[in-house]
Amino acid sequence: MADNPVPRRRADARRNEQALLDAAANAFIASGVDVPVREIAARAGVGVGTIYRHFPTRADLIVAVYRHQVEACADAGPALLDTHRSPHAALGEWTTLFVDFLTTKHGLAEALQSDAATFDTLHTYFLDRLVPTCETLLTAAATAGEIPPGTDPYELLRAIGNLCIGGTTSRYHPRRMVALLIAGLSA
Repeated sequence: MADNPVPRRRADARRNEQALLDAAANAFIASGVDVPVREIAARAGVGVGTIYRHFPTRADLIVAVYRHQVEACADAGPALLDTHRSPHAALGEWTTLFVDFLTTKHGLAEALQSDAATFDTLHTYFLDRLVPTCETLLTAAATAGEIPPGTDPYELLRAIGNLCIGGTTSRYHPRRMVALLIAGLSA
């Protein structure tokens, strides 16, 4: 008996899902996670039914957006190493992406914490994907002699997270503070 391959989703279904994730992420940034589903559908150029086919509940959509953004941040690390003049510069740009990821989660953390099991699972996923990416960037910068070896990636991510608490205000810019932190690594 031959193994039955898993059927591939249609290209338009994959495009719709991508458009929904991007539209939902932008809507969450602009209006929070309680934004009406019809607004997300309009932003994505699809019907409300399409959202519910892909994401039966709002929680499913929130989790999918979060995972999608974690994946984008994790994938950016190696790509930046390939395209930047130095590993330290790649690390600097990656931390800017990470800051943007952290500071644009209006209401997302609160919504996720309402279901402790989901939040714990996503936090573990976040760490499992982003700590190794940060470690790769730190190792490359240390190997190139741009920073001293031994910076712990988990500690660096926690420090960045702490600098992002409270978000951006007219008198405080997490990006600027994180840039100073990363510049200080090479001192």
